[in-house]
Amino acid sequence: MEKDTILLLSGFIVGSMNAIAGGGMLVGLPILVALGVPPIVANATSYTVTLPGQLAAAYGYRRYIHQIPKRYALLLIPVILGAAMGAFMLRHTAAKDFASLIPLLVLLGVLLFTIQPVLHARLHSHLKEQPRTWLSLAAIGAAIVPITFYGGYFGAGYGFIMLAFLGLTNLPGVHLMNSMKGISAIFVAATSIACLSGAHLIDWHSGLTMAIGAIAGGFFGAHSAQRVSGHWLRTTIIVLGMAAAISLGVRQY
Repeated sequence: MEKDTILLLSGFIVGSMNAIAGGGMLVGLPILVALGVPPIVANATSYTVTLPGQLAAAYGYRRYIHQIPKRYALLLIPVILGAAMGAFMLRHTAAKDFASLIPLLVLLGVLLFTIQPVLHARLHSHLKEQPRTWLSLAAIGAAIVPITFYGGYFGAGYGFIMLAFLGLTNLPGVHLMNSMKGISAIFVAATSIACLSGAHLIDWHSGLTMAIGAIAGGFFGAHSAQRVSGHWLRTTIIVLGMAAAISLGVRQY
């Protein structure tokens, strides 16, 4: 009962973080590991947590989703392709090898999360005067494949990198980009679950319990993101993520 309570509260935090700034599983994944879930199982289980939370967040952003031009649906093709390749590689990674990688992966996720605003600003500034065409959309799709490969292999941190790449598009405003990011995260999570479900890598009880909290957190976060600055939340995620990477590294090495 105590473990389930921790999972529910953690899920709420993860769902809120993902809806507002991304990076929620940089906190949620170390919690699963601390509760005794093996690292590779915790990673695969994370998709069952983020999927319901992202669906709830998408509902919260529904009025912005309707404003996204229909041609952006084409970007979901490379999203699914990259996620499937990443999940396939995770499925064929030895548990021991993944355990040794996870502190570095969490650290990488934190570093990517830290530089995301700078990356987004530079890309947006560089391209804001250039016309966006179907060719540029295709180029963006090709660039998204390695990002979604990362998302399918190690889900934590995918969302904010996707948000940075959406700076290459002409979506007007952060809320439309956040909405498109959320939709892509739904497809990454769903694709990864489909690829991993037969490999006995998902702890369904822990994942679904945390997911209940993530649903409430995703809905709450989607509404909060439109009213509050994410600056302090970003700082908190970076600090907690760094602490988690150090803790996992000490435990592993």
